[in-house]
Amino acid sequence: MLPVLDLAADPDTLRPALREAAHSAGFFYLVGHGVPEREISGILALAREFFALPAAAKDKISQLESPQFRGYSRLGGELTNGAVDWREQVDIGPERAVIPGAEGYLRLQGPNLWPSALPGFRPAFERWDALLAEVGLRLLRHWSVSLGAAESHFDAAFARDPATLIKVVRYPGSADTAQGVGAHKDSGVLTLLLVEPGSRGLQVEGEDGGWIDAEPLPGAFIVNIGELLEVATGGYLRATRHRVLAPAPGTDRISIPYFLNPALDARIPVITLPPELAAHSRGVEADPENPIFDTYGANAWKSRTRAHPDVALRHHGISPPAR
Repeated sequence: MLPVLDLAADPDTLRPALREAAHSAGFFYLVGHGVPEREISGILALAREFFALPAAAKDKISQLESPQFRGYSRLGGELTNGAVDWREQVDIGPERAVIPGAEGYLRLQGPNLWPSALPGFRPAFERWDALLAEVGLRLLRHWSVSLGAAESHFDAAFARDPATLIKVVRYPGSADTAQGVGAHKDSGVLTLLLVEPGSRGLQVEGEDGGWIDAEPLPGAFIVNIGELLEVATGGYLRATRHRVLAPAPGTDRISIPYFLNPALDARIPVITLPPELAAHSRGVEADPENPIFDTYGANAWKSRTRAHPDVALRHHGISPPAR
């Protein structure tokens, strides 16, 4: 089982445990986070309401209409490593104006597409963004101290226009594919994942290359580090591959990952580790098929254009690479 950490614990107890969990497993359960149960149950219920809408209502906010990769993706509308993921979802980012004349990853900034059939959807998810940003930043400050840096080490990167991302996901059962989402690493700083109680499917890659089931723990978020924390720590903390198996036929699963990211043009500040930790740093993983950048927007642009080649081609003229 993955480690269980309590954000309300004494910092002298929490910080070394947090450092070790992120160094070894890269994933852990987080309790004591302070997000009220009514918010958790409410956001899951709202997700269910959205996915129960008729297809025509969901397609009114189709991601195909968003140059910023926002809105609804139908079943089979996203890829991981070139293979189709069996899920439908809504992607939500910060509500901001488009940057005039933007190039490259700055084209990710812009408005969301909100479902008119559910007027409570927007305020609920904007509140969710604020709640989870606070949890994520608390974690980062504890990590900073545990790694020998100042508590405020990462603050500047998040002080201006953080580019957070929320995915509201439904995995329907399938007898035709095992891939809910393929094996991958997250491209940002850290992820706070909410999964419906009693559901299964998330698996984390162990150090031996096997897969560990990460079933939901009541009241807990599942937390994992992203590629930018790997960069920030020279590989002492390493982003861990994970995947989601499609549910059994006749069942489905709601999952709401929250990705805490700095501004699109922010470079993640590197921590100079104390010698006793630096000795155990593994270096940033070098994979020519998946380069890791220290600027968040470059990492995000890589991920979004690969995952949604139809949007990338339609709005940005980017053709999928030959395979």
